[in-house]
Amino acid sequence: MKFLIKLFPEITIKSRSVRKQQTRVLCQNIRRLLNRMDENIRVVSLWDRVEVGNVTDGPLHDQVAEALQRIPGIGQILEVHDYPLTTFDEVLERTLPVYREVLAGKTFAVRVKRAGKHPFSSKDLEVHLGSGLIQRTEASGVNLSQPDVTVRIEVRNDRFYIVEKRYAGLGGFPIGSVDAVLSLISGGYDSTVSTYMAMRRGLRSHFLFFNLGGTAHEAGVKQVALYLWQRYGASHRVRFVTVPFEGVVAELMRHVDHSHMGVILKRMMLRAAERVCQNLKVSALVTGESVAQVSSQTLANLTVIDKATDMLVMRPLGLMDKQEIIRLSVEIGTEEFARNMPEYCGVISDRPTVCAKPERVAEEEARFDFSVLDEALAAHRVMYVDEVLDAMETPCGEVGLVQTPRLEDVVIDIRHPGEEERSPLVLTNNEVLRIPFYELNERFVDLPAQRRYLLYCDQGAMSRLHAGHLKAAGHGNVLVFSPSA
Repeated sequence: MKFLIKLFPEITIKSRSVRKQQTRVLCQNIRRLLNRMDENIRVVSLWDRVEVGNVTDGPLHDQVAEALQRIPGIGQILEVHDYPLTTFDEVLERTLPVYREVLAGKTFAVRVKRAGKHPFSSKDLEVHLGSGLIQRTEASGVNLSQPDVTVRIEVRNDRFYIVEKRYAGLGGFPIGSVDAVLSLISGGYDSTVSTYMAMRRGLRSHFLFFNLGGTAHEAGVKQVALYLWQRYGASHRVRFVTVPFEGVVAELMRHVDHSHMGVILKRMMLRAAERVCQNLKVSALVTGESVAQVSSQTLANLTVIDKATDMLVMRPLGLMDKQEIIRLSVEIGTEEFARNMPEYCGVISDRPTVCAKPERVAEEEARFDFSVLDEALAAHRVMYVDEVLDAMETPCGEVGLVQTPRLEDVVIDIRHPGEEERSPLVLTNNEVLRIPFYELNERFVDLPAQRRYLLYCDQGAMSRLHAGHLKAAGHGNVLVFSPSA
């Protein structure tokens, strides 16, 4: 038993030199991944296919078949029996045990593909096999237009292959055959799908995470990044970069008009990403933005955002709608990650601009202290993505949720002051402190340690993130106030 790997069709129309290079890279990627399972697996690169042999039956066979379906650059995988080509009768005798039970009570058609010089046509062999199978199996008949079963035979020079199963490949180009990129990932639907699409296109994709406020979010993003890499990009080691952006967010909240916070935050991210790219010697950025999905992603705003960098910014999801993105996340296995990923709900502009003007953006950014961005970049951390779990801090456990506070509990409203003013939190029996999330770490250490504190925000996600962060820092007296829990 062996596997025949058919190239993704776009590879086959490349020039001879490009096709040869991409086939060589694909073969290397397959060999690198499969030899981790069994060093005896044989991978051979040919002009129009890659052959994988020495795969034993059982669990290894299933693991190889599953792995091949996740390697970029593969158009189709055929599971075949390989024999020397002698006579038509010999081909029939070899085909019978493979298809006899499958054909019982069903219609069928024989399809022969042939490469090389032979004294017969593909049609000649199809007719001979069809006649023999109808006589020597319990098939109900031949149906050339809509058969229940298609018997597939490939003849290549002096050998023939009986195709037992076919699997769809991932498509795209082999990773490593195209340049490297830096993919901005937040762990949600958009960024995980856009990262996958970059990997599928052959781009060696490093990960960049801007931590806006919490270890819980960072831990979740590391997990989904590791999953994406292990499943679709493990032929090449890539890096995971974390940039602590809490200080940048705090500076924006204090000095930038709320209507422009979203646009300027994205500009700060691109500036930081460009610096990271220079260190990694990466030539382009990948983001999960989709036109008009949110206010910062209008064409006018994207234009202004892109002017913050001279680098190419690729947006694989640019013209996709949300349901398409979610559907694809289900297919690639990131939907559950995204659905349960802690979301950061703090950087939300009140009546955000949908048509930012360059001169207004420049005016707002003039009030921003860019040394804060420099400090964030100076504190960035780089590790290989396959080492992220080893580098993670020991989990501090789930953050407790409190629906009814005790009389002595202090509730801390960590929402942005604008949100708090529009919908003030009023409690009859408990003290309420108003500490914006971007000042929480700095001010919490000054609070009496003997009290118990419950963090509150509208949706609960931001309060859980910051409670987890404080708990990880050694503050065991922090929980989350969740009235609707």
